[in-house]
Amino acid sequence: MPQSVPSLPRRVARTLRTSLFAQVACALVLGIAVGKLWPESATVLQPLGDGFVRLIKTVIAPLVFCVVVVGIAKAGDLKAFGRIGLKALIWFEVASTAALTLGLVAANLVGPGTGMHVDASKLDASAVDRQTQGGALPSTTEFVLNALPNSAVGAFADNALLQVLVLACLVGAALLHLGPGKVPLILPAIEQAQEVVFAVVGFVMRLAPLAVFGAMVHLVGQYGLGIITTYGKLIALCYAVAAAFLALLGVALRLVTGLSLGKFVRYTRAEMLLALGTASSESVMPRMMQKLRRAGCRDDAVGLVLPTGYSFNLDGASIYLSVGTLFIAQAVGVDLDLGQQITVVLVLMLTSKGMAGVPGSAFLALSATATSLGVVPAGAVALLLGVDRIMDSMRVTTNLLGNCVAVFAVCRWEGALDIERARKVLDGEGADMSDEGVQAAPAMGARTSAEAVKEPASQAG
Repeated sequence: MPQSVPSLPRRVARTLRTSLFAQVACALVLGIAVGKLWPESATVLQPLGDGFVRLIKTVIAPLVFCVVVVGIAKAGDLKAFGRIGLKALIWFEVASTAALTLGLVAANLVGPGTGMHVDASKLDASAVDRQTQGGALPSTTEFVLNALPNSAVGAFADNALLQVLVLACLVGAALLHLGPGKVPLILPAIEQAQEVVFAVVGFVMRLAPLAVFGAMVHLVGQYGLGIITTYGKLIALCYAVAAAFLALLGVALRLVTGLSLGKFVRYTRAEMLLALGTASSESVMPRMMQKLRRAGCRDDAVGLVLPTGYSFNLDGASIYLSVGTLFIAQAVGVDLDLGQQITVVLVLMLTSKGMAGVPGSAFLALSATATSLGVVPAGAVALLLGVDRIMDSMRVTTNLLGNCVAVFAVCRWEGALDIERARKVLDGEGADMSDEGVQAAPAMGARTSAEAVKEPASQAG
């Protein structure tokens, strides 16, 4: 007898129950509607998004530590780990410079601030200080010193990823030096801790739709949709440049690995939508690490390249900074020559590396750039206060995809990428690779079970 086909309401209910992407998409639409109809609820519902990001941040440091230590110990080659780090930094610098240059070229061609004739003396420069909380970007020396842990506990307590990475590298190197004969219990314990952390991530991810709902209500309720028309030209340009940059990334990924960026976006669609909704790429770092490992990237490369990219490879922020700098100059009637624009690129190459974790870092970087030029009033940065939050979606998406492409590229460069596995996963082969499968088995269970099927056969031989 033919099997009965479930009714449409049942299919919809099943999709909402099992698919994180569907849940987040519904929460996104509902949040925009509530923010538009009841803007006074923006402040009330904001803690939903903030609380979720806090919960995710609590597991990022231990997760990075466990993945890097296990990756180094199992790879058994500390020199290879050093090569991965060097290749990642080279990729980051090339990608960031390309993003900055593309933004400057586009801003010169379109001129988003041309004709505004803004009087910089009438702008409220103190508003920028309030946004940045009186902070400052670290100097190069401070940035390097801040990457070194002052204490093991402090690195985890402050959620300082670069410090955690340094500590993890030291512990992984020590395990390699001592060998399993002297410390037979340490590595298995760290592996088990890693499984526990992934399980916690799975629990927290169940709250993702609530987080997206609260974040979108806050965004629409506080800033409104009218700001899009006010800054329409600037917003459209930034998003267009980001789209062009992502297209270039897709070409680079295809040339280097043969993989499709479009298929990767489809594979990680739930994470991408969650990052968009919460305006935080950190909220999806654990899940992205999990999915990159499932897609054939070696553990040690994922553990090093992805977290490091959060500090060194901010492609979306680079686009925003370069376009924003020229927008400000054009708005106040300052014409920057070629030499000054080259100075913009050089300054932003430095300042963008110290942005991660600094409140109002984009405004600090823009202020530093304006000061270094000496012809653009630093107070003119206040022109971007109203539009900054709208740019978060562009920055988060571009930063996240840029770092994921970097993982694939560096893995391929180092010979640490299983191409066949990557193609199968991105093509959607295997139920455990779907969004529903990941949600049902958040603690790397899908990968473990897949490998376990092969192990008995090999052992029997």
